[in-house]
Amino acid sequence: MLPIIEQANKQLNKIAIYADGKTFTYEHLINESQTFAIRLINNKNDISEARVAFMVNPGFNYVKSLWAIWQAGGVAVPLCITHPLPSLEYVLEDTGASILILSREYESVLQPYIDQSGITCYIIDDFENDFNESNQNKTAHLPNIDLARMALILYTSGTTNKPKGVVTTHQNIQAQVTTLITAWEWTSNDNTICVLPLHHVHGIINVVSCSLCAGASCTFVNQFSPKTIFELFETNSINVFMAVPTIYFKLMTYLEALSQQEQLRLKQLMSSFRLMVCGSAALPISVMEKWEQLSGQRLLERYGMTELAMAISNPYHGERKAGYVGIPLPGVNIKLVNELYEEVSLGEPGEIIVNGKNVFKEYWNKPEATAESFTNVGWFKTGDIAIIEDGYYRIMGRNSVDIIKSGGYKISALEIEEVLREYELIVDCAVVGIHDDEWGELIVAAIVCKDENDFNEKKISDWFVQKMASYKKPRRYLLLSDLPRNAMGKVVKNEVKKLFENK
Repeated sequence: MLPIIEQANKQLNKIAIYADGKTFTYEHLINESQTFAIRLINNKNDISEARVAFMVNPGFNYVKSLWAIWQAGGVAVPLCITHPLPSLEYVLEDTGASILILSREYESVLQPYIDQSGITCYIIDDFENDFNESNQNKTAHLPNIDLARMALILYTSGTTNKPKGVVTTHQNIQAQVTTLITAWEWTSNDNTICVLPLHHVHGIINVVSCSLCAGASCTFVNQFSPKTIFELFETNSINVFMAVPTIYFKLMTYLEALSQQEQLRLKQLMSSFRLMVCGSAALPISVMEKWEQLSGQRLLERYGMTELAMAISNPYHGERKAGYVGIPLPGVNIKLVNELYEEVSLGEPGEIIVNGKNVFKEYWNKPEATAESFTNVGWFKTGDIAIIEDGYYRIMGRNSVDIIKSGGYKISALEIEEVLREYELIVDCAVVGIHDDEWGELIVAAIVCKDENDFNEKKISDWFVQKMASYKKPRRYLLLSDLPRNAMGKVVKNEVKKLFENK
C-alpha cells in the first residue's frame, strides 16, 4: 500500500478536503479513489505504468483522480486547466497518454484531440456517487505498487524550446514529502489552502501531498480572490499558507485598501498562523518586509524546482533571512561547483548541484537531456548560481538567460520565441525576463517587424493566448530594427534586457 494511503487509513473520520462548499473525510477519499482505480483497471485490464492524463478542477475530484491513478498502477500526468489546445496536445502526445480524465467543462477543449486520437476518456463528474456503492473487497483487486515505479510526469521548461517531462517515482515523492513534513513540522492539526496550480510541484507536493500525508486538512479554491482567501483564513481556521510572491503582492494590495480597523483585525488573525511560506520565484525583500508589517508573519522562503521538489529552506525555528533561501533540507545533499563541477571555496559563487532520494528519475523519452543534466557521479545540475553567506544560501540567478521565473513559473524564453515567430508580422524576436516586484520577472519581447506601422500589441496578445498559456504571454513589447548581436550573429540577451530597463 502506498504511504499516503497508509497515513489516510489512520484517521478515516477526519476531514481531508474542503471544496465547493462541501467536506470530505479521509474515508470518503480512500473509498472513492479505490473504486475509481478499479474501474480504470477493469476497463484496460492492466494499466501498469500507463500514462494517465487528467484535466480536473482543484478539489476533491482532483485528488480522487490522482490517488486512483496511483493505486491502479498508472503514471499521473496532470494537465493545466488554463492551457490552450496546442499545449495540451503536446503533453498528451509526448507522454503517449492512453487514458484521459476530465472535468466535464474541459471536454469541449479537448474534443478535437479525443476524436482524432481515440484516447479512452472518462468524465470525472459521472463518478461522484462512487462512495455510496459497495466497497467490499476493493483492495483485493488493486495491484501492489513498488515505490521504485514511475508515479508522476510534470512538464518544465528547459534551455531547449520544448518543455521536458520530469519523471518522479513514488519513492521520489515520498522523500520529497517526508523532508518537508519534518522540516516544517506538519501535523494532523494543520489546515491549509491550495491556491496554486496543480500541474506544478509547488501545489501538488508542498501543499496537497504534504497536508494529506500529515493527516491535515486542505481547502481548495478554484479562482484566486484576495477577499475569498481572507474569508477562508477565518472560516476554515487556516494556520498554514503557501504562495508565490505574486500572490502575496496581490494580498498586500487588497489589505492596504481596507480600513485601518479591518487591517488590524486581519493582522491579528494572521499573526496566529503557524507558518507562511513563499517560493517558486525570488521574494523581493520589500515584499517580505511589508508582508510582515501587514500580517505579523515572517515568510519562510525556500528553494526548489520540478526535478527535485524542495532542496533548501529557511529554518522553521531560527532566523528567516530576507534575500536568502536558507539551508539544505534533511536528506538533501547540496554542493556549489564551478564550470568543471569542482566544489568552490566557501564564499565563492557556484552552480547548485543536488543529490538525494528526492531527485527525479529522468526526463521522459529524453535520455540525452537526462544524461546532460547530471554530473558523472550522479549529481543533478540545477543551473542556478548561489553563494553561501553566514551559512545561508543566496540565489544569484540562472546560468541560462533563457529561463524566466515569473509568477511562480519557470518559463522557457525559447519556447515563447518559437511561437511568436509564427505570427505573420514578426520577422525575429528575443524574449527575456526583467525584474518586477509583483511577478519576480516580467516577460518582455523585443521584436523585429515587417512593417512597424502594422504592429498592434492587443492583436498579438489575443493571438498568443490561443497558442500558449496566458502566463507565458509577454507583458511588454519593444520594436527594433534589429536585435543586438555578437560577432557570431548570436543575440546578446543581456543587451536586450538593458534596452527594456533603460526605457
